Amino acid sequence: MTRFQNPSTGQTLVGAGVLLIALALAAGAISIPAAAGYGGVGPNFLPWVVSAALAACGVLLIREARSGGFRELDQPSGAARGYWPGFAWVSAGLLANAALITSIGFILSCTLCYVLAVQGLRRASGQEASRPRVIAIDVATGLAISAPVFWMFTQFLAINLPGLTSSGWL
Repeated sequence: MTRFQNPSTGQTLVGAGVLLIALALAAGAISIPAAAGYGGVGPNFLPWVVSAALAACGVLLIREARSGGFRELDQPSGAARGYWPGFAWVSAGLLANAALITSIGFILSCTLCYVLAVQGLRRASGQEASRPRVIAIDVATGLAISAPVFWMFTQFLAINLPGLTSSGWL
């Protein structure tokens, strides 16, 4: 038995990974200025909160793994290997969002990201994904998610996100 076949070793590595991410986030938070802004907290407040929460989770994961491992785990479900075409669909959605957000705006680029990601997830689970009705539902759902998020940020929180028009509503 190799050391990675022991479940508690792998589980300890997961906890250590979470702890390392927390430390990296804390190292990044050090470089953010601490000057208090609106509401009395500075821009480094949230990274410190997330870093502390991740560190606590990492420590608890390591403790759990070292004290006998994660108990009562269900057997893994799904395929034995990853579905690479689904990964490609999801990756294409993320890359398209990053490439197009400044030219077609937040709402449309996030909707496109959602549609491509859901296509990949549907195909990975064996669902019918290419029917026009399914695609139309995905587009409508993507718009129903991204438009209110855009309006909340731009109209109510006064945070500038790339829009399609200069009106601030699209």
